[in-house]
Amino acid sequence: MGKAVAILGSRNPAGQTARATDAVLEGLCAAGWEVRKEFLPTLRIERCRQCDERGWGDCRARGSCVIEDDFAALVEAIRNSDCVVFATPVYFGDLSESFRAFTDRLRRICRHENGRAGIEGKRALALCVAGGGGGGSPACAESLDRVLRTIGFDLVDVIPLRRQNLAFKLTILPQHGKWLAAGAPESWPGP
Repeated sequence: MGKAVAILGSRNPAGQTARATDAVLEGLCAAGWEVRKEFLPTLRIERCRQCDERGWGDCRARGSCVIEDDFAALVEAIRNSDCVVFATPVYFGDLSESFRAFTDRLRRICRHENGRAGIEGKRALALCVAGGGGGGSPACAESLDRVLRTIGFDLVDVIPLRRQNLAFKLTILPQHGKWLAAGAPESWPGP
């Protein structure tokens, strides 16, 4: 059917962020999709170097990045997928540091048409999973919405979750995956 890549800003494959992502992927798999997960903290993704004196470089001139790490391969995985699931734990009401480093660089290469190729208009779903009191998930969702739309994704939903409602949301997140696999239509009959 289709291919999806999930990009997680968490290193814990059994943590809350991974469990929420797995629930969405379960829905995609049930629809016959092939899924792949990438945990950003386990990859070598450097922060942006702001190469020239104006703070830019090949990202603005060519739509690519000069840093030789796992970034380019991950961008290629996004380009080769039909949709992307982004998931970040919430730290200080915002994205995880690994997620921020990745999206900062992705945002920069997508300022150029070569960088946007295969990314612009691609459907995406985003999850912001807060532990602790959970109050930071709405602010994180707003931040993630802004950066993914700036990059050019067709962001169909941003879902804030918190430790206190995770068990309930795990029961409905597979439906989000099925909905995403169906093209995220405006009218969805449900289960």
